[in-house]
Amino acid sequence: MLVAPPDSTQTFTPFQPFGVTPSILPPLPPTAALPPVTPSAPPLGSDSLWISPAVPDALRQSALASGLPLASSAENATIRLDINPQSAISNLQSVWIYALVAPFPTVTDSVGADELRRAWAGEPAGPFAGRPLWMTESTLAAFRALWGAPGPGSVRTAPTDQLLDAAWGAQPAWGIVPFESLEPRWKVLTIGGQSPIHKDFDPTIYPLIIKFSLQPSSFIFHPSSLILPPSNRDPSKLTTLIMTGVTALVRATAFRMEQKGLTYPARDIGDLLRSADLTHISNEVPFAEGCPYPDPNQPTLIFCSDPRYIALLEDVGADIIELTGNHFQDYGSEATLYTLELYKQRGWQYYGGGADLQEATQAITLEHNGNKLAFIGCNPVGPPGAWATETRPGAAPCDYDWMHMEIARLRAEGYLPIVTFQYFENYTPIPTEQQVSTFRGMAEAGALVVNGSQAHLPQAMEFYADAFIHYGLGNLFFDQMDIPVTGTRREFIERHVFYAGKYISTELLTAMLEDYARPRPMTEVERTQFLQDIFSISGD
Repeated sequence: MLVAPPDSTQTFTPFQPFGVTPSILPPLPPTAALPPVTPSAPPLGSDSLWISPAVPDALRQSALASGLPLASSAENATIRLDINPQSAISNLQSVWIYALVAPFPTVTDSVGADELRRAWAGEPAGPFAGRPLWMTESTLAAFRALWGAPGPGSVRTAPTDQLLDAAWGAQPAWGIVPFESLEPRWKVLTIGGQSPIHKDFDPTIYPLIIKFSLQPSSFIFHPSSLILPPSNRDPSKLTTLIMTGVTALVRATAFRMEQKGLTYPARDIGDLLRSADLTHISNEVPFAEGCPYPDPNQPTLIFCSDPRYIALLEDVGADIIELTGNHFQDYGSEATLYTLELYKQRGWQYYGGGADLQEATQAITLEHNGNKLAFIGCNPVGPPGAWATETRPGAAPCDYDWMHMEIARLRAEGYLPIVTFQYFENYTPIPTEQQVSTFRGMAEAGALVVNGSQAHLPQAMEFYADAFIHYGLGNLFFDQMDIPVTGTRREFIERHVFYAGKYISTELLTAMLEDYARPRPMTEVERTQFLQDIFSISGD
């Protein structure tokens, strides 16, 4: 299903179930080759530098930028850049963080530190028992110095620009990469609950950390002549974004809120939603003064929410509200404008809808920790009465040509564009050909994340061009307990990670709806089955 047409020049990565070798490997951004440097004998009395083969590429390039001549050997150098966990001089030391990774369509989420060390030693252990760890030669040299020689067959190496292809072609597979080499097609695995893409990451208890230092062997060396970066991971450059599917605080969900408290739906996932720097909610229904008391068996599809229910959105830490829903005008313009005012009072940004056509269609932009994000969305479904016009509020109608130009403009200005749709509802996990074409068009224009916010039933996902496309996340707060089809209780929550102006990772978080209102984290068995189901239908 998700296969590029024969004449397409775009590249994409279909997901594959375990045991299947993908027929098309994922694209990789070009990796700049290190400039060739020929060591030469430095002039007598001057500094010279030797760089260990264990030094990662980014740190090596930083050292080379000093302009110091390279020595032909460690013995001939006045300065050595090498592993040295004993160094305590901050400007002579760099703490390098590595990540344990696997191809994105991997069900396993975590590995124990002991399992990793045993696998390195050649003792089959853990979920990847018997599968070699993939890494570059420099990473191998670094961990050999830290852990000793790996066991026979426990490690495979590939050049930096071929590593991801190699791992995807050998699934199930896992590997170790420097933090700066992360990209969305890698899934980052936790070790003992720790992950370098998490905000609460604690490097003091994380095993994949190596200290490199400058080691002078001569009094000639002056530390100010070569300063190492303190680390390859700076928390002040990290941004996490939670994105969610359908929220509609109506019918049975609203009834439960009246019975059990306004924040009852967030009881089990509130901490998760609040944990991100930015939290996105696609709220499809307007708040209306005088909204009738909720009826779990309401026969009509004309919806409103009591204004008190906004307490739930406050409780989960909402920052960004998507307004592409086709119920946004259900209670008329007065309720729509009132809803917008409630969002403004709380300092929440909104997009995909607005007070008129101009506001509804424009992208919103924001900056967090140096990461510039842009959000834009639209509703191709209607009905026409739900769309904003020049004189009426509502959801944004879709002008795809204009959106393509706007996305390209935003990307050129350094923004990372995120596009969402209230697309045609389709109670199947497989997107239609029209949906695939529309979503991929946004990726071709420069979007990095493209989501379907309409889906009540979670849908397939893929990597296409440079983007992660998820055709439908499923519900968040909505009362569909496997109605009208089995599977509507299953939910995706995405956590996207941005670092130093780049999109580097996505985590698929999963929930199961309980009691018509309250999502809870899936059990391990539920999550495994859910991911296997979605990954299998996301393949070719």
